[in-house]
Amino acid sequence: MEFRRGSLSEQIVEVMQRRIHSGEYARGDKLPTELELVSEFGVSRTVIREAIANLKSGGLVTTRQGVGVFVQQSAPLRPFFIEAGDLDRVAEAVSILELRIALEVEAAALAAARRDGDSLTAMTNAMDAMSAAILAGDDAIQSDLAFHRAIAAATDNMHFLKLFNYLGELSVPRARVNTFAIAQESREDYLNRVNSEHGRVFDAIEAGDSDGARGAMRLHLIGSKERLLAGSKRPV
Repeated sequence: MEFRRGSLSEQIVEVMQRRIHSGEYARGDKLPTELELVSEFGVSRTVIREAIANLKSGGLVTTRQGVGVFVQQSAPLRPFFIEAGDLDRVAEAVSILELRIALEVEAAALAAARRDGDSLTAMTNAMDAMSAAILAGDDAIQSDLAFHRAIAAATDNMHFLKLFNYLGELSVPRARVNTFAIAQESREDYLNRVNSEHGRVFDAIEAGDSDGARGAMRLHLIGSKERLLAGSKRPV
């Protein structure tokens, strides 16, 4: 089983790039402060500094000493629109993702503290199944659900699992909207990105790193939310 291993800072870079490209952070805008980003993403200052350095080296932002970090005037913007009839479904998917962020971020932290061999095997099997589904041209909804369900089960708290099972397929945005088109990615690239993010969550859980699992899950779900909002042109 192979996954693209990436740091938390790389995941934050992806989120920030989407915000810049969509115009949410307009050219010349000042970015949120370091402390605000630390609070939003639940990571350390070091991670945020690494992400900003990456954005700066890519020509997307510039630092003004003593003032802050600003989007470069030359940063590219990529307009994109979806059908008006899809907006209600996107709004509903975003609302459910916000609920999942509140639920699953802490579930991942508990799973890291309480995981056992069986729960880790269940997560691994789910990621393998998702890889196979991607190759087969499937939407991989069931294997995606299986991964998150395995984390809920690993909390050893039945209420996490019951609530997750209650949400069911509603918790996966692509069960309701064309997330591939909204994210401007091919089906394969989009799903490989999702499974790579699963791999990062798994790594932290396997290592017993509750803070790392919490941060990786937050970035995974925030990433899904950001992709939907960027496509629908709704403010974050």
